[in-house]
Amino acid sequence: MRESVTVTLAQDEGQIAACFPLMRQLRPELEASEFVATCRQLMQEQGYRLLLARAGETILGVAGYRLGRNLAWGRHLYVDDLAVASESRGEGVGRALMNELRRLAREAACGQLHLDCGLQRSGAHRFYKRIGLTGVAQHYVEMLDTAGV
Repeated sequence: MRESVTVTLAQDEGQIAACFPLMRQLRPELEASEFVATCRQLMQEQGYRLLLARAGETILGVAGYRLGRNLAWGRHLYVDDLAVASESRGEGVGRALMNELRRLAREAACGQLHLDCGLQRSGAHRFYKRIGLTGVAQHYVEMLDTAGV
């Protein structure tokens, strides 16, 4: 693990905007011109938060998450997004982000931490298993036509 990795919460628009290049690697459909405003809207409406992992001023990883409660999981922390710069993988950046997410979940009295990971992301699957997460479900989706709504 890199000794100098620090994980902090993105608190202003500049810090949020600085996360865009890494987030775009995970979510290529994102537009730079809308990223900060979309994050701000999610923060206001859904409690979304964005963590940065960095060495000095260089952002090596990002994680977006929300605290929630539902009937299936009770109080939980849901990881919406987790991305580590390809050149920093295997250096403990993802582990540092996950450790901070676990700490935040426990601090908020969450009994569970959840995330979804695309089936095509086999490297991420290996990482999650290696750090103690368990695959417990399949996630299904149907794309709906919203034209004319």
